[in-house]
Order: sequence, then structure tokens, then C-alpha cells
Amino acid sequence: MNTELPKPVELSLPQALLLLATNDRDGKPEVPVFALRTAVAGAILAELDMLGAIELQGKHVRATGTTPQTDLEHELEVIRGKSRPHTPQRWVSILEGHAPVQRIYEGMVSRGIVERTGDKHLGLFRSVRYPEKDHAPEAALLDRIRAVFTAPPETGVADEPAAEATGAGTPAATPGSSKPKGPDTRTLALIALLQAAGLLPKLFPDADRVWADELAKDYWPARAVEDELRLTRLGEEEAATL
Repeated sequence: MNTELPKPVELSLPQALLLLATNDRDGKPEVPVFALRTAVAGAILAELDMLGAIELQGKHVRATGTTPQTDLEHELEVIRGKSRPHTPQRWVSILEGHAPVQRIYEGMVSRGIVERTGDKHLGLFRSVRYPEKDHAPEAALLDRIRAVFTAPPETGVADEPAAEATGAGTPAATPGSSKPKGPDTRTLALIALLQAAGLLPKLFPDADRVWADELAKDYWPARAVEDELRLTRLGEEEAATL
């Protein structure tokens, strides 16, 4: 008799962020659509960076020539195909949209994590939602994030080198902070992206917001999300005054 426990489902950063950003029951986003699309674009950059397919060189994102196995081939080809490099914030602006979000949702549908529902007209869905079908992947994500904020505090840095504010690298705990040593870099990246999108306080109201803010500002994909959202909100405020 095989008594081995099932392995946890491995999710990409865009999948993880989108799953946490979607209401389990009705499948609606927990943040405004524009913020969801911007955050997903940042998560796409973060995933490609972690896979070694892109990197931040100075102020610009560049493809490395590495071709990893990923569901983000389309986005990677878009980055490779540009004749000149762009800043992270500019890439978030280029990559954000309905199509990438829908592709990521549909990828999770095929894996049985969420299901597609909505009103149909002439056989087509007009209003599509993606409520949860299997709670185990999201529960695992929440447990990993919760462990970062509830583990006994100790002074130190994560095992990975800290990312420079204007350089490449993976997010790490802030030197001298009271956060636990050594959370894995994917969890730290996800926390930074959730904070940038305004989702972390919704999921974890008691989380250390000061530390999370520092993490988001030090991790270039999350900082690009914050910059793009700031520009969007400024544009909306200006339009409202006209």
C-alpha cells in the first residue's frame, strides 16, 4: 500500500498571485481589475527573472538568452523581440492586460485548481469567473506566507543575498530586521508582489507592513508594480479634475 503523501502543487508566481487575489467562492478579484492586471505583469517579470530568462541590467530589463521551460513563452518572446530595452515599470505597462490574466487562469483550470463559470450567451461566456475548485494549493501558499510572519523572530538576513535597490537579484530579509532567517526566495517574492498590489493587508491584516514595504521597494518587479499603479492612480485623479 502506497502511503506517500501527495506532493504540493508547484505554482508559478503569476499563478500564485492570481490564486490569492481571487475570491474562493465567487471567483471575482479581491482588488480592482487594473491593479490585478498590473500585479500579474509584475509577477510575470519576477517568474522570468527567477528562471534566469531575463535580468535587470542597470535600469533596464534584458533577455539573457536562456530558454527555460515555462508557460510564459509568449511574454518572454515579447521581451526578446523589442528592438531596445525598457525599464521594469515600462515592461509592466506593456505586459499588463486581460489576455495574460486569462491565460494564467485557464492554465489553472487545466490543472483542476479553479473552474470557469459565468453567464452564457449564444454558447459563449460573457462574464467569466474563476472560483476555487481545489483549495490545497492556496492553503499551502497561505501556510508558507504565514510562517514568515509567525515564526520566532531572529535578527539576520535570508540565505540569499539581498537585492540592490537598482540591481538584479532575489528579495531577501532586511539586515537587522526581526523577520526569521532564510524564507525561500519564491515566498519572499510573492510577499513583495502582494504588498505592492495592496493584497497583503487583506490576506494577513496583522503582517509586519513596514518590513513588507521595505521588501517590495527592494525587489525590482514589485517596485515596478508600485510605480505603475502610482502612475495609474495619478492619471485617474487628474482625469477626475477635468
